[in-house]
Amino acid sequence: MTVYYGWIMAGTLAITETISWGIVYYVFTVMLTPMEADLGWTRTELTAGFSLGLLSMALFAFPVGAWIDRRGPRLLMTAGSTGASVLVLAWSQVRDLPAYYLIWALLGMCAAAILYEPAFAVMAKWFRQRLGTALAIITFAAGLASTIFVPLAEALRVALGWRGALEALAVFLALTTIPLHALVLRANPALPPADEPAGQAASVSLGRALRDRAFWVIVAAFTLVSVAAAAVRVHFIPLLTDGGISSGTAAVASGAIGLMQVTGRLVFAPMNGRYPGHAKIAVLFAIQAAATALLWPAPSLALMVLFVVFFGTVYGAETLARAAIIAELFGSAAYGRISSVMSIFLTVGGTLAPVGAGALYDATRSYDGVVAIAVLVIVAALALMLWARPRTHALPASAA
Repeated sequence: MTVYYGWIMAGTLAITETISWGIVYYVFTVMLTPMEADLGWTRTELTAGFSLGLLSMALFAFPVGAWIDRRGPRLLMTAGSTGASVLVLAWSQVRDLPAYYLIWALLGMCAAAILYEPAFAVMAKWFRQRLGTALAIITFAAGLASTIFVPLAEALRVALGWRGALEALAVFLALTTIPLHALVLRANPALPPADEPAGQAASVSLGRALRDRAFWVIVAAFTLVSVAAAAVRVHFIPLLTDGGISSGTAAVASGAIGLMQVTGRLVFAPMNGRYPGHAKIAVLFAIQAAATALLWPAPSLALMVLFVVFFGTVYGAETLARAAIIAELFGSAAYGRISSVMSIFLTVGGTLAPVGAGALYDATRSYDGVVAIAVLVIVAALALMLWARPRTHALPASAA
């Protein structure tokens, strides 16, 4: 029996997304404290570089989405992996602040081409009725990125120093993701996806999506939780170590969040389509707010474990929920561009949050204020979802 090629691509992207997220995104939190000690830069200056990378990723989100819609993923994602590998290697050699900022600006551009948004756009072209399953395959695997790479990066840091650890990770990123993207990825299918009869899709244009109230409600709510989550995730290891938890335990806890993300997706995937979308999202936001509150004041080991379990579970489910709702509402024809518009807002929010959290820490020498603000922001997102109740059924097709 011939296997539909979309499933091969889904499996490939599951591997490359896991590696790319692990190295390009999650490793930073491991390197933050040793870079601070070695380079003498403040935590605000260091997180500003990471945030600059996120801003760059936001700026390039729409061009990436448009490219995927029109030309497919192979050239774009191969180039992104190549550039990311070179830039992680350059990061390992950095010694002055302007170069550090330039590296992160360019790394953000590459991240826009290799992380979730382009992968989700590719799957939306190859699947419709079974899109949820395809997305689940990718996100189940990539949810383990922090579980795998945070402890791995910490072990490499202990053995090789932070510079040697980044060198090793850059080589691994190149040897795995570049050939997989170059050899396996294919252009968008010319015919309707094999899992859906022709004429069944209900897709809308970018312009129609931007005029729909539901789109902006979802954008606003997910942007707020992205701000809170980014502040907590980027500073998670320093937050724990400042409270007296060892760096090794903190690294394991940070990695375990990824393991719980997989659990969250396993729980969420069967619920897709069975309950109102806004209600599912509101429940996720409520749990995330309660979990984040466990970090204030400095958590004990028991509270840390509870945070990891509940925060990780909803964090994973939210990624899948966001991707599924965009496809559900607006179809696949302009998915890359529509999702990229949302990604811009989410990424800008995530850009501001880590540097803001770093500045607040530098001013107060405590993460208590960061955690309190994060909880309030998530509660605001929850209130928005409960008030607005955005529709989660597909819109009729429209020219523009």
